[in-house]
Amino acid sequence: MKRCLAIGVIAVYLGSLLFGIAAHALNFKANVHPAMYFVVWDMFCGWAGYENRTHIIGEGESGRFYQLAPGPWGDFNPFGDISRHHYDPFVNHTGAIALNCLKHTDHEPMQRIFVVDEVWAKKFNLPDELWQKRYTEPKQPHSYFHLRQIFDGEGRLVTLNLGWFDYQAQLCLSDNPRIWREAQQGKPFYQVNPLQRSDEHFTETATLALPVNGTTQELAAAK
Repeated sequence: MKRCLAIGVIAVYLGSLLFGIAAHALNFKANVHPAMYFVVWDMFCGWAGYENRTHIIGEGESGRFYQLAPGPWGDFNPFGDISRHHYDPFVNHTGAIALNCLKHTDHEPMQRIFVVDEVWAKKFNLPDELWQKRYTEPKQPHSYFHLRQIFDGEGRLVTLNLGWFDYQAQLCLSDNPRIWREAQQGKPFYQVNPLQRSDEHFTETATLALPVNGTTQELAAAK
């Protein structure tokens, strides 16, 4: 009986691990239940050496800036001493949080709402006594600030930028000489209908604005 019970436990354990690996590889209901966290093969994904905080700031018509999170009625800390709005790395709810604060407060009309990421190395979270035992240089914390979103006064999204980590990865790729050489060697290919090669078919153009590295570039597309 004990032997059958042990075999059954081992079979269930190995079966759950195999199911988790298959679910992760095939992207099959990997997030359907919190219990999948224990069997999907990416338990430590997203860990980084940097700490992240989100600042939601409103700009009034007078040019004065207001902190919109946490609200003036008090803070909510679901885990530890970190506010709730910091648990949104993909900034999916920052607009709703800002509008909720504006809805329940008296203020001047808002022109814009800014969402700013603050990032610093996690090693600066060490207490001073542990820092002195681990590092020889003095402890001088430094934060990086990155503009993530801009909303208008009505809460409509105007600008959406990459996160700080994705932006740094993009900078690394753009600073790679080999990638630049390969990009310069490549040429765009346009397929044109032979029956529409006359100039009259290319007189009208449409302009498309695309955000690139925080700026806007215009591309003219022939109709």
